[in-house]
Amino acid sequence: MKQFFKFMFASMLGFLLSGILLIVVFVALVASAISNAGKDEDEGSVKENSILHIQFDQEIVDRASKNPLENFDFMSFKPNESTGLDKILENLEKAAGDTKIKGIFLDITNVPSGIATVEEIRNTLIEFKKSKKFIVAYSEIYTQKTYYLTSVADKIYLNPQGAIEIKGLGGEIMFYKGALEKLEIEPQIIRHGKFKSAVEPYMLDKMSNANREQTHTFINSIWQQIISGIAKERKISTASIQEIADNMLVQSPEDALKYKLVDKLLYRDEVTAELKGRMGVAEKDKLALVDFSSYFNTPTIRKYDLATPKIAVIYATGAIESGEGDDKTIGSERISKAIAEARKDEKVKAIVLRVNSPGGSALASDVIWREVVLAKKVKPVVVSMGDVAASGGYYIACAASKIYASPNTITGSIGVFGVMFNGQKFLNNKLGITIDTVKTAKHSDLGSIYRPLTADERAVIQQEVEHVYDVFTKKVAEGRKKTQAEIDSIGQGRVWSGADAIKIGLIDAFGGLNEAITDAAKMAKLDKYRIYSLPKQKSTLESLLKKTTESEEARLMERELGLAYKYYKNLQDVLKSQGIQARLPYSIDIH
Repeated sequence: MKQFFKFMFASMLGFLLSGILLIVVFVALVASAISNAGKDEDEGSVKENSILHIQFDQEIVDRASKNPLENFDFMSFKPNESTGLDKILENLEKAAGDTKIKGIFLDITNVPSGIATVEEIRNTLIEFKKSKKFIVAYSEIYTQKTYYLTSVADKIYLNPQGAIEIKGLGGEIMFYKGALEKLEIEPQIIRHGKFKSAVEPYMLDKMSNANREQTHTFINSIWQQIISGIAKERKISTASIQEIADNMLVQSPEDALKYKLVDKLLYRDEVTAELKGRMGVAEKDKLALVDFSSYFNTPTIRKYDLATPKIAVIYATGAIESGEGDDKTIGSERISKAIAEARKDEKVKAIVLRVNSPGGSALASDVIWREVVLAKKVKPVVVSMGDVAASGGYYIACAASKIYASPNTITGSIGVFGVMFNGQKFLNNKLGITIDTVKTAKHSDLGSIYRPLTADERAVIQQEVEHVYDVFTKKVAEGRKKTQAEIDSIGQGRVWSGADAIKIGLIDAFGGLNEAITDAAKMAKLDKYRIYSLPKQKSTLESLLKKTTESEEARLMERELGLAYKYYKNLQDVLKSQGIQARLPYSIDIH
């Protein structure tokens, strides 16, 4: 009888869990459907004489998940949607060859991405124009980043009561030294490189001279790229744009028109009328707009079969750490396995490693670097840098056959550091907590937050930092075919823009993911190829089972803190960093 009830209750529990699983999946799918509801019923179905309607209202990541539950917020039962840059570029290329698509309508206020990502999309739009199809842009408010993207349009329209932002770039860094002093928490810093300023927020209350120099240099480089691009497309001088920014000359829509930043001041209905005129559509008839996200579902004409050689595109996004990692971090085990898989697969003729990372664990970076070295021995390995590929992000890239980056990519930062926090006085003086220790050797409690480092311990860690820096620069020198002294002279933790990195030999060419893939195919002597994306993404079921309370708490924290969440996350990342770090010098808010 006991066995009967045992099996009965086990079956009931299994049935209950299965029911819950089905309900959650159903809710996720319904929520996704609801999020797409309310769109024009004609959008998504490609008719003759159509216009591709682009609105970037979702975060743009290098590679979006295909899984509807991957970004689902179980706290609010709403999808946290994102758009993959890979799909955006594919969509634009597809539209250029689609005879039903006659042009693009850029209906954008903000572009939720980094400036190098904007550059890739912008360059692909310039390529789209070679198809002789039009691009028209409209917005009520053009942010600076949005205007840079839409400046490629044939016509730029602004709402008569709208606004446009041209003010130059500014970078802000938050410093925690004063707060730590008030709390009596001592940051114990060990670093190599005069520009290695990752730890400056914990030891200073403002930028060091070296940090200010490097920050001004790479921000100004990015700004020059932006105004040069705008000047070229709008046929005005860079000096004019600089004057507009310096003197805040655009204070009204009429000013934007006066300085040739826009072509007309129009309301949305007037823009619709302009588009109808371009398309030869009668005023009473409906304009055929194809929603950009729906256009993802339009089949791409493939010119290959399963026997066609592959180019593996491996996405390495986020901070670098040991272990498996996930879609938002670069786990050394996960990424090195993906590179090894591509290396051993005989159908894969070339590898493109897409790197978008501020760095992280030096040890984890070295594990990935080793796999890049092994892969390069048997097939071409091309790196495509995204918004940032610095420190550990550069470490994993330096051994590649060729490195592509945007002029706006933040890279370099060849330097290392270690930071350990001593909270003894905080615990004693603020909380009245004391710690007593038992140990079997003099330094058994090395790394404890309950006491300061001794002079001997600090010397040992400094020696390890110097060793890691020596290894780092040596490997960069080998990969870039330079002397270690040359790398040291441009290293020291200094951050560079892509525009400056190409001058000093840290990258080989300007270009985005598409250019890297094209070059990889050329190096592998491929006329036809298919893309094989790695690491493999989790299925819906795997994603659901992997959901953790910690990840849901993080989502809740992000929603509650809003814009302040990034500062909380930056501090959290530093506090949980293990071992010697090869990480971007600081978190800087550029706007």
